[in-house]
Amino acid sequence: MRCALACLLLVLLGAGCSSGGGAGLPVFDAQRFGTAVDNLYFPLEPGTTYVFEADTEDGLERVEVEITDQTRVVMGVTCVVVHAREYLDGELVEDTFDWFAQDLDGNVWYFGEDSKEIENGVVVSTEGSWEAGVDGARPGIIMLAAPWIGVTYEQEYAPGVAEDMATVVGLSDTATTPLGSFTGCVRTEDFTPLEPGVMEEKFYAPGLGVVLEVDDEGNRTELVDILGG
Repeated sequence: MRCALACLLLVLLGAGCSSGGGAGLPVFDAQRFGTAVDNLYFPLEPGTTYVFEADTEDGLERVEVEITDQTRVVMGVTCVVVHAREYLDGELVEDTFDWFAQDLDGNVWYFGEDSKEIENGVVVSTEGSWEAGVDGARPGIIMLAAPWIGVTYEQEYAPGVAEDMATVVGLSDTATTPLGSFTGCVRTEDFTPLEPGVMEEKFYAPGLGVVLEVDDEGNRTELVDILGG
């Protein structure tokens, strides 16, 4: 999640902070959150599992993203727990729990993750794990209620650990995956100052959420199936 345009960072000074946001961006207020996440471009319906696949140089990557009926309270906000499992040629290599919540205006916030890298069935790393409110970390915005072209925002902020950001670059794009063609997508360029010069595009389809990710080398992670829901 990344970008080469370091100048974009200047746009976002103060965005996503618990005490205030950048120009036009929402301000975090723990008292203004609901329990459902039904944002048009990032809905989280418990019981739904999204399946993604990517052909990589290491083999076939498969990611199963399950929207659970579990919750977790972070910084006083009740978050939906999303369980993501990543497999490489059928072997589990990463197991992650993410925490999301939607404010009363419809913006979806990201409150952290508990991530474990696995080798031969053994946890070898928890690098990348973070929780808002701990060690200077703060919640970020994963999807705005009404995104607009050119807006840049923090998706997550844990100093030196997770500093993903995004810029909205399209509002009516089309993404095609083995599951079909999706129109009216919000397209973002994701980047992080922790990896200068690296960028990834994401396509968010109405009523579904992320359906396609394309890195700066053209590698594609595609939605291939939707289970339950």
